[in-house]
Amino acid sequence: MKTIITLLFSMLMTSTAFAANTPVTLALNWKAEPEFGGFYAASLQGFYKAQGLDVKVLEGGSGTPTVQMLANNKVDFAIVSADELIISQDKNKVNKVKALFAVYQKSPYIVMTHAERNFKSLKDVFTNEGFLSMQSGLPYYQYLVQKFGKPKVRVVPYLGGVSNFVNDMTFSQQGFITIEPLSAEKAGAKVKNFLIADEGFNPYLVVLATTEETLKNKPELVQKVLAATREGWAHYLKDPKATNEHMAKLNKAIDLETFNKAADIQKPLIETAGTTVGSMTDDRWDTLVQQMKKLKLIKSTPKAADLYVK
Repeated sequence: MKTIITLLFSMLMTSTAFAANTPVTLALNWKAEPEFGGFYAASLQGFYKAQGLDVKVLEGGSGTPTVQMLANNKVDFAIVSADELIISQDKNKVNKVKALFAVYQKSPYIVMTHAERNFKSLKDVFTNEGFLSMQSGLPYYQYLVQKFGKPKVRVVPYLGGVSNFVNDMTFSQQGFITIEPLSAEKAGAKVKNFLIADEGFNPYLVVLATTEETLKNKPELVQKVLAATREGWAHYLKDPKATNEHMAKLNKAIDLETFNKAADIQKPLIETAGTTVGSMTDDRWDTLVQQMKKLKLIKSTPKAADLYVK
C-alpha cells in the first residue's frame, strides 16, 4: 500500500511539474544553423525547462515573415534583424516589435568572390564587370549602391545555393560568412569574402524579439526566456558539439563538419571586444536609424529606447 501511495504521489508531482511549464513559441527566420545554436542549446540542455518553459522552436525558411508573425500575435518570440525591426516600427504603430537580445555584434553578411579575381575591396566587386547575385531590395544593397554608386557589375537575383558561383569565375554573391563560403570551398572553389559590416552598415543580426504587448502583460515570461537564452548561448559558445549534432539532424542539407567549422567562424562576430553576448547600445540603434532614414527606407525617426529593451 505504501509503495502504491508513493508511486501515485510521484506521478502527481511529475504531472504537476509538466503542467506548470508555460508553452512558448519561438520562430526562426531560417532553418537550423549555427547562428541559432544558443537557442537550440537552451532547449537541448534544459535551460528553458528549468525556467518552467516549454519552448517550441519553429524553423523558418526563405521569406519567413517573423516580424509580422510577432505583430499579429502568431508567435510569442521570434528572430529578426535590426533593420527589419526598424522598418516594422515605421509602418506598424500598434503592438510594436522590440529587440531583447542580439546574437551578432558584427553582421555576418558578406559578398563572396573568387580569390582568383584578386579583388582588394568590396568596391572592386561593384566597379568591375561580372555578375553579382544579390537581393536588390535589401537595405545593405541599397547602402552599398549609395556608397559606391551605380554598379558596373551586373546584379542578378539571388536564388540561394552556390552552384552558379562554383561554375562561373565571374560570379560573386551575397551570403552568410558561416555557410556559403564553406559550401563553395567544399565544392572546390577558392573564395575571398568581404564583410558588409566593414563598409559601415552593421545592423544587429539574429535578434531575439517580442512585442510591446508581451512585454507589458508578461514581463516575467520575457525575463525567463532571456535568462535561459543567455545560458544557452554561453553553453553553445563554450561547447557547441552536442547542439551541432542535434541541428545537423534537423537540417540535413548541412553536414556536421560544416556545422562545427561554422560555429568557430562565427564566434568572433558574437564575442567582440567591449561587448557582452546579446548586448545592444543606443548608439548602434541610432546610427542604423539615421542610415535607413538617409536611404529613405523609413519616414519616422524612432528613438533607440523604443526599439530595444536594455
